[in-house]
Amino acid sequence: MKHTRFNAHHKKLGAKMIEFCGWEMPVEYKGIIDEHLACRAAAGLFDVSHMGEIYLTGKDALAFVQHISPNDAARLAPMQVQYTGLMTPKGTYVDDMLVYCLGYEHYLLVVNAANTDKDYAYIVSRKGSFDVHLENASDRYSQLALQGRKALEILQPLTDIHLGDMKSFHAAYGKVLGKNALVSRTGYTGEDGYEIYTLDPDPGPIWEALVENGKPLGLQPVGLGARDTLRLEAKLPLYGNDIDDTTTPIEADFKWIIKFKKGDFLGRDVLVKQNEEGIRRKLVGFELIDRGIARPHYPIFIKGAPAGQVGSGTFSPLFKKSIGLVYLPIEKTGIGTEFEIGIRDKIARAKVVPTPFYKRDY
Repeated sequence: MKHTRFNAHHKKLGAKMIEFCGWEMPVEYKGIIDEHLACRAAAGLFDVSHMGEIYLTGKDALAFVQHISPNDAARLAPMQVQYTGLMTPKGTYVDDMLVYCLGYEHYLLVVNAANTDKDYAYIVSRKGSFDVHLENASDRYSQLALQGRKALEILQPLTDIHLGDMKSFHAAYGKVLGKNALVSRTGYTGEDGYEIYTLDPDPGPIWEALVENGKPLGLQPVGLGARDTLRLEAKLPLYGNDIDDTTTPIEADFKWIIKFKKGDFLGRDVLVKQNEEGIRRKLVGFELIDRGIARPHYPIFIKGAPAGQVGSGTFSPLFKKSIGLVYLPIEKTGIGTEFEIGIRDKIARAKVVPTPFYKRDY
């Protein structure tokens, strides 16, 4: 297994470690519910160094980003960030990703850990005649996510970047604890917060300083378990559960990332047709009416007939109920519509509810 540069720090804190996408990662420290609620109430610190970072540079860098993504990267000024998808010619997802404009001929693509090698190989395969240089820099990077309403207060004393001036989905280069870093106001929890990228070979002191600085303010280190429950409450999709190479952004309720007016891109013709003719299914949020917890891939039924499976599903630590995401036929996606989920040896009733389940109030 691969180890992040913070591995020893997790073990020192008594984290329960598991294998995840070829990495040894912390799944929890004090417990998933405690970590989840700490992030919602104050702050959480996540080691996300397993994520993938791909450099894209050269004269045709912007044109190539425009080719592989449905969003409009031409709208990005240097040090702005954009959420988008990496598209197939069928208009479906290879992955979802963040695009950082580091300069007009220099972009950083941040992709999911489970897909890094696949994504890089796919991007290389689409290069064609574009004058662009590609580099998988993932193993060189360490990445931390500091999330929650106390994030700015915790991080500001440790950096020379004026965090209060940084808008959401913007970034800046600077020092964190004297180490060179790229800091962006982004995250995967539904909270305000920052992601810290560094190429420093010894980033451990940053982790230690954030833990120490944040402890009096209620910060807790957070593992993969609570990272998953936090992102689901915020209706942030997970590749392999909620989006994949069979789903389009329109079906996944992410039509807003598609900018048809920008011109051609991979899968555009399919997405134009879907947009004009309508879709047959859509990703919606649900909660259980009956007791139980709906887990990923549990079967769903409509009036007793098989109708697919749960995408993401869990027990919400904040709302104390079972919630999840599922693709339903478009005529069954209205708020309050009921369907059934097979949970082990029983059938539990569920209903469609508004999303996101959680939206921050600050």
